[in-house]
Amino acid sequence: MIYLDSAIVSEAEIAIKLGWIKGITTNPTLLAKSEFSPEDTLKQLAAISPGELYYQLMASDFEGMLAEGRRAFEIIGEKTVLKVPATAVGFRVVACLSPEIPCSVTAIYSAAQAAVAKEAGAKYAIAYVNRATRLLGDGLALVRKMAAVLQGSQTKILAASLKTPQEAADALQAGADNLTLAFDILQTMAIHELSEETVKEFKRNGKGIGF
Repeated sequence: MIYLDSAIVSEAEIAIKLGWIKGITTNPTLLAKSEFSPEDTLKQLAAISPGELYYQLMASDFEGMLAEGRRAFEIIGEKTVLKVPATAVGFRVVACLSPEIPCSVTAIYSAAQAAVAKEAGAKYAIAYVNRATRLLGDGLALVRKMAAVLQGSQTKILAASLKTPQEAADALQAGADNLTLAFDILQTMAIHELSEETVKEFKRNGKGIGF
């Protein structure tokens, strides 16, 4: 599945009209860019999202994260997927909340963390591909290692931090199950200059109903 990575309601409205966007992912940085409060933004996004809407926890203590996750579920409803950071306390939160609210583990940088996410009951393991390339040297290698660890499990890989359509395609080939992309990258995913030229050739030389 391909998700929009944005908390800008106007961007979401345009992206959803493309017809092939399956949901929306947000994070604290993206929510800070919204013209509305986080709660109002999430309510508006939940109303228009065709599928899952991801919310990332900001609290850092166990009880605070539980409370924040349950509050997010109250706001978003059945489309909720919580994004929980890949920390020791974060994995505890996923193990506690995943039976009642779908959870993803975000900011994974090792296959070992992906294995823990699986055991904790996470629905998704999120890899920051481009950032991992900058920090570790090869973000696609991380995806491949995660895919090997998660093979046959119910935990799927969501590739994030993708800066080009090619990087997005490479992530899928490396083993990612899902992608989340910024609005500008989404707009270029479906476009190729050779496709445009082929269409022009058909119009120049072809015939069709009513043409």
